[in-house]
Amino acid sequence: MQKIAIAIDGYSSTGKSTLAKQLAKALNYKYIDTGAMYRAVTLFAMQNGFISDEKEDLGALVKLLPSIKLNFVPNEELGFSEIYLNGENVEKEIRTLQVSRFVSRVAEVEQVRHKLVEMQKALGREKGIVMDGRDIGTVVFPDAELKVFMTASPQARATRRYKELLDRGDRVSYEEVLENVQKRDFIDSNREFSPLRKAEDAIEFDNSDMGLVEQFERLHSIALRCMEKVQ
Repeated sequence: MQKIAIAIDGYSSTGKSTLAKQLAKALNYKYIDTGAMYRAVTLFAMQNGFISDEKEDLGALVKLLPSIKLNFVPNEELGFSEIYLNGENVEKEIRTLQVSRFVSRVAEVEQVRHKLVEMQKALGREKGIVMDGRDIGTVVFPDAELKVFMTASPQARATRRYKELLDRGDRVSYEEVLENVQKRDFIDSNREFSPLRKAEDAIEFDNSDMGLVEQFERLHSIALRCMEKVQ
């Protein structure tokens, strides 16, 4: 069966990455987590004091963008690739609520988006990929054979994210997580460069009331039908 490019976009905490990983594994496709790339750049900005509750100097971040090296390294035990920032595995560090608080601000910087979009296009030039993010079907791969736009209510997404953070051992409140989800929605949808929006030919996928198994089975079926059509 001919391989295709699959673009999965949508709001934060809709489970895009989890579903994309499962789909890539089932199809034996390469998985690329673009959200991890923006989180890694945000972590870099935090580590260098360019963004915090007290300070924001994204101009200084832009000047150092050429020094940022991002790589995805396969982890055979986990079954997917982890992201490395300048040679260091930061997969765990980028998933904190603190990074989540600042990632939308960093991601709306034009120079940051330009750098990462170029990297994403280079990573996915060959077919047989599943890539998830905010602008994959609209900017990175507008010609992808299958585009999916994932959505769910803010409350459903906050509940999932809250449980995930608690399982990691983070001390957060549900109200804090819900506020973060709603704030990221606004920033992602209203930024000047590459705002979050559904591509005209994307399939809308609302998983507010779906479990993980049902989500995967539905999307896997959609992908197989799409692959059959392009033969």
